[in-house]
Parts: sequence; C-alpha cells; structure tokens
Amino acid sequence: MTQVQQNDLRSSTLRRWSVGFLSCVLAWSGLTLHTAAAQDQGGPGYDNRTEWFRQDKFGMFIHWGIYSVPAGEWTDRKDHAEWIMLTGNIPSAEYEKFAPQFNPVKFNAQEWVQLAQDAGMKYLVITSKHHDGFCMYDSKLTDYDIMQATPFGRDPMKELASACSLAGLKFCFYYSVVDWHHPQFPAKYSQRGFHGDPNPNADLDKYVAYMKDQVRELLSGYGPIGILWFDGGGSFRGQPMAELVHAQEIIDMIHQVQPRCLVNNRLGLPADYGTPEQRIPGQASKDLFEVCMTLNRHWGYNKNDQDWKSPETIIRNLADIAGKGGNYLLNVGPTAEGTIPEGSVRTLREVGKWMKVNGESIYGTTASPFAKTPWGRCTAKPGKLYLHVFDWPADGRLSVPGLRNKVARAYLLADSDHPCTATQSDAQVTIAMPQEAPDKIDTVVVLQIEGAPQVRPAQQ
Repeated sequence: MTQVQQNDLRSSTLRRWSVGFLSCVLAWSGLTLHTAAAQDQGGPGYDNRTEWFRQDKFGMFIHWGIYSVPAGEWTDRKDHAEWIMLTGNIPSAEYEKFAPQFNPVKFNAQEWVQLAQDAGMKYLVITSKHHDGFCMYDSKLTDYDIMQATPFGRDPMKELASACSLAGLKFCFYYSVVDWHHPQFPAKYSQRGFHGDPNPNADLDKYVAYMKDQVRELLSGYGPIGILWFDGGGSFRGQPMAELVHAQEIIDMIHQVQPRCLVNNRLGLPADYGTPEQRIPGQASKDLFEVCMTLNRHWGYNKNDQDWKSPETIIRNLADIAGKGGNYLLNVGPTAEGTIPEGSVRTLREVGKWMKVNGESIYGTTASPFAKTPWGRCTAKPGKLYLHVFDWPADGRLSVPGLRNKVARAYLLADSDHPCTATQSDAQVTIAMPQEAPDKIDTVVVLQIEGAPQVRPAQQ
C-alpha cells in the first residue's frame, strides 16, 4: 500500500466513523447509567439463559487478525503476537501495512468448526476486533476491516457463524473495548498509554458510540450469538471503567437485541460470569466462571512458539476446571494463510479421543462435593460422582474419604458393562480397581449413589 493509499484509507475511515457517531449520538443521549450492577449473576431468567453454558463446559477461543502477518517477529524480537502493535511500538501508519498482506486463502470455516467438534468443544469465541482496532468482519462503520482493507474480500465471521449453526455449536464474539487505532480512543485509557496515532482531542464518548454501534452490527448480522466476550486487556487501570464506557447501557442494548446472549465480566461489571485468565481457581465457586487459556505461550500466531501444552495437561485441566464448576475456553491462533497450526491440531485431536469416551464426566456436570481428592478430581451429576483418577493406586484400591451415601454401583466409564466392587465404612468408600490404569492420563470411575452427595465435614 502506498503512502497516498494509506492516507486515503485513514481519511475514509475517519469519515465513516463520523457518520456512525452522528447516527447514534441521539440514541445514546436517551439512556442513563444504572448505578447498580444490574447484570450481577442471578436474577430473573438467569438460570435459563445460562443453561447451555453450564452444559457445554468446553469451548474454542480463536485469536485471529492482521497481527498474524508478522507472525510474532518485529525488528530484533521474536516474542510478539496479538499485542505486537504495542509491544513493537508500531505507529498506525506502519501497522496498517499488514492489512494488504493479509490474504487467508486457506481459511475453511467448516474445517475449523470440525476441529472444534473433534476436540469435544461445544462453542466457539472469535476475535471480531482486537486491541489493534482491525475488524475481522464486514463493518459498515469503518473501512479498516477485512472486507475493505485486505485482498481477501470475504467475511470469515459470516462463514464461521454458518458453519457453527450447521454443526450445532454456539457462535460467540470477542470484542476489544480498547482500540489503539481509532482516533477517538484516548491514549490515557490504553495499556501503557499507547496509541498508534494519538489524538490529543480524542473523545471517549464518541468512541463508545462507535463501539456500541459495532456491537449492534455483530448482534444483528450473524444469527444467534451465544456470548459477547468483552476484553479491556488491562486498560482503564485505576479508572471507573464501567461508568466511562457506559457498560450497563451496552449490556441493556445487548439484551434488547438478543435477550439470551451472555456477557462476560470485562466491561467493569460482574455481568453473567467471571473470566480467570491463564490460571485455574484454587477452589469451587458459587458463581459461573470460564478459564481462558492458551495452547502455547501466545494468544495470536507466533511462528517460533512451539511450546504446546500436552493432551495430558489439557485433559487434566478440563477435569480440574469442571470439578470446580467452571468452563474451559482453550485458544488457537491461526496463521495469516487461514490455517490452525499443526501443534494445536495434534493436541486437540488427542483431547477429542479422550472426550469421546469420557465426555459424560464433563458435559453438564457440577462441582465436586469434596474439598480434596488426593488421587485426582471429581465431577458430579444427580445420582452420580465421576472420579477422575490421575494417580493410580499402587495396590489397586481407590479410597474415597468421607462419602456417606450408599453406593449402588461402581464402574469404569470406558467399560460400564463390568462393575467394580465397592465396600463402605464410616470413614470411606473403597473401590477395587484393575492393577493397571486403563487410561494413564485420566481414568474415570463412576459411582452411582443414592441421594444428593453427603460428605463428612472434614472432607468438604
């Protein structure tokens, strides 16, 4: 792209942002900020809206954008990814040059969705706009998007929404609150005060109006949306973010357009669920949560990062998270050609093999009734406990301390036709197991119990 073309692109973008702002400022003026976090977890219809989320448990996160063009490399560093605009201190005029190089001709929505299904994932969350401000969908509010600024000329979000619908997966959008490219986003609210082309007269309210209109586009043009996954990425530090971005108004608008759409907690309000990042909570929570985590060390594509998590790590993480009542949102970072890296594919397919046999012990489960399980983790359903055994007992006897319920039957989930002998005492249930672990990563033992789980206080 020549300098003249770059200037034309920015000028056209500014014109379209101005039009978008004028069209929605009146709508904004009629709304007021609620002083209370009205979308706190609970309330009328909450359990019904979140039922699918509680059932599905395992989702695919996708970080994809023009940052995949440099593939993690800039000047003398090779450890960048989706934050490369900031970490490389790249001005907007220079960063925009990645757009005409972005032509993901190998992108196939059906293949991506099939991989998610093969891994046992039930929903998909993809970046519609990351912190760099580039839109991965056909926005009518800016030319800085995949349809206008790249040679690709297709809307991959449309294709993914359609593929998810056909496959029965929930389709969800990530949307960045911060924007390092938009002329009306004030640099003072950004991470480290960064902006690609800082505007001293930037008006946050004008940017918020643009953001709200983009969210409306996402809710109106891609069918049912399961989640609006907002992200501030550490922006607005020390500032009243919810008030500044009119968070409650945005949530209200979302539920006006799509009443069943969930909203995460990164607009500065609790909303529908929490989002611990790259860490698993130490204990179960009474509130819904979703652990988001990378498969390697980066969210976006970095061609030098081959530090993939093993299938064992992913499977045990999944059991650990489900055993605490949460969901697992596991990320892939596709290339600029539109392919998911082979390291991600290999791991996900291995996870999928385990899920085909043991998915019953994850989907629709609730948290463990036990505070500690020394051999692994536990998930639960009415009348059943699923014991995820990571450390196989050397003597072939698995002890379940403190369980008071009568055990009607015990068996391996992978071999339900052959029951295991369970003996009970006041202190514990003991299950006679095969000498060798049938699954070295996580063998699931099912206990059918009478009544709701009752565990001695010392074990709770």
